[in-house]
Amino acid sequence: MPVNSKPVGAAVPGWTPRELPPATPMIGRYVRVERLDPDRHAAQLFEANADDRDASHWIYLFDEKPATLEAYTAWVKKAASTVDPMFHAIVGLADGKAAGVAALMRIDRNHGVIEVGHINFAPRLQRTRAATEAIFLMISRAFDELGYRRFEWKCDSLNAPSRAAALRFGFTFEGIFRQAIVYKGRNRDTAWFSITDAEWPAIKAAFERWLDPANFDASGGQKARLEARRR
Repeated sequence: MPVNSKPVGAAVPGWTPRELPPATPMIGRYVRVERLDPDRHAAQLFEANADDRDASHWIYLFDEKPATLEAYTAWVKKAASTVDPMFHAIVGLADGKAAGVAALMRIDRNHGVIEVGHINFAPRLQRTRAATEAIFLMISRAFDELGYRRFEWKCDSLNAPSRAAALRFGFTFEGIFRQAIVYKGRNRDTAWFSITDAEWPAIKAAFERWLDPANFDASGGQKARLEARRR
C-alpha cells in the first residue's frame, strides 16, 4: 500500500483529558491566590479598587466599575458562581487583604488549553512582587500541577499595558484576531499570546530567580528585570 507522505503533527503519546483546576489555594512567598468568595473578599476588593479613582483599570474589562459596595458585592457574587471562568482573589500574605482578581477560563480539558483573564489588579498590587507571583502561581498550576499543554493570555489589541505584561511574563505574541468581540458597544481586535509546556521550564526558572528575595535590594528595588532573568 502507498505511504501517505503528507506532513502531520508530532505525536502526543498517552494523552488524556486534563482535570479541572481544583479549589485549593495557590500559595507563594508573597501572595495567596484563592477562589473568589463574596463574604471574605468583596469589601476588601472594593476598598482596594477605590484607589482606581477614574476607573481606568476597567476600560478593557467587560463590565463597568461598580460604584458602590453593594454593586461590587453583587458583581463578586456573580463572578464567584461560575466554574469557567473560575475567578480567584489575589491576597497579600503581608496584610492578608485581597487586592486583585484573575480567572482561569476557557478551560479546554480535552486539548489541555487554559487561559488567564479578567485580570484586575488594584493600584496597590500593580508592579509588585505579589502581582508577578500571582501570575506565576496560576501558570504553574496549569502546567506543573495539572499537565496542561498551553496557557493563553488574550487582551484588547489597544491595551498596551496588558500586551507589555504578557511579554514580560514570557508569553509569545501570536497575532491579532480582527473584529473578534463586541463589548461595551465597541469593537475589540484581540491580541493572542501563549506559553507552551515545552517553553515553561525555562520561563518558570526565570520567574523563580526573579522572585527570590536575593533579587531585591534593601529598598525593595529589583536587581535584575524578569526579562533579563530569562536571558
